[in-house]
Amino acid sequence: MGKIGVAVVGLGFGANFVPIYQAHPASRCLAVCQRDFGRARRIADRFGVERAYSDYAELLRDGDIDAVHLNTPAGEHAGMARAAFEAGKHVACTVPMAATRDECLEIARIRDETGLVYMMMETAVFTREFLHARELFRSGELGRIQFLRGSHQQNMSMPGWPDYWYGFPPMHYATHAVAPLLCLARADCEYVHCLGSGSIRPEYAAKYGSPFAVETALLKLRESDLACEVTRSLFDTIRQYRESFDVHASGMSLEWGQLAGEGMAEFTGLEDARRIEVPDYGRLLPAEIAHFTGRGGRDAGEDQASFAQGGGHGGSYPHMVHEFVSAIRENRDSLVDVKRAANWTMVGLAAHESALGGGKRVEIPEVKVGRGAGAEWF
Repeated sequence: MGKIGVAVVGLGFGANFVPIYQAHPASRCLAVCQRDFGRARRIADRFGVERAYSDYAELLRDGDIDAVHLNTPAGEHAGMARAAFEAGKHVACTVPMAATRDECLEIARIRDETGLVYMMMETAVFTREFLHARELFRSGELGRIQFLRGSHQQNMSMPGWPDYWYGFPPMHYATHAVAPLLCLARADCEYVHCLGSGSIRPEYAAKYGSPFAVETALLKLRESDLACEVTRSLFDTIRQYRESFDVHASGMSLEWGQLAGEGMAEFTGLEDARRIEVPDYGRLLPAEIAHFTGRGGRDAGEDQASFAQGGGHGGSYPHMVHEFVSAIRENRDSLVDVKRAANWTMVGLAAHESALGGGKRVEIPEVKVGRGAGAEWF
């Protein structure tokens, strides 16, 4: 197989991925796509990309493109993934997988019919913090996992975001908090109970019919004795940005820092605790893209603040690119294939439904596909 031809669609934070695909030894970024053609052309010229498109349908007719990487608004993900599969393209898609349960199940079905590779580009399971927790699990140091907690807290009340964000139900964008928990537990979620707390300003609440400032869910995992807790906020709740997970286990425990940059805490023995600097995992990557983890690397995107946090979402971007490209080359499921992507996305959708129903139990349908169970993490 020659180099895989990739098109990056959506050039906000998506621009960060263009030079990673360019540098990866098994891929090349053949095209970029943005509604604003002028911006698409500027990004293409900056990184030496041959083709720029403003029409997604036209891009899908390009026979040299093997795969698309979607970085578009959440409500567009399902339709764009469906169109790519129908055009014979492999699909990488930023979170969430889709906006409804039916859309999640439909994308799983279409991927199953086509046999193409799908990967939800969930940053939270490729960060150096998650890779560190996975390493501790593999070594046996964690011991038996007893409880997991995740949170994604953000205040988007200030002006400047695209209009569709204001009033967005918090749990409809919950995968950053959900994914590390279910990965470490090695289980899907079976059902949820969720409560909403507080209220956001009326003009926000009216847009999606979502009144809550904070939503907190308890997740019961399928064929497991574990339960997990997930908290999500988006508006009118003041806090520094935080995507976090905590692991409580029999051998040791890990907790995310309260403040940005203060590092995780490791708990060992009965009362022993210490702050740690989580190591970088660029060593797991091809040398050509290892520097994109951000530790001693350089910015990749255009006007992107994310890289100030260290390579964009904990150094996850090159790990995601490498996994997507490798899954295509090896003709296998990606680590976040449709079964995992659908379950992680439906957790948030079910949680919001539960909150609107006063905490009622909401079941999550099991996704049954031929391929699509995801490669093994452990």
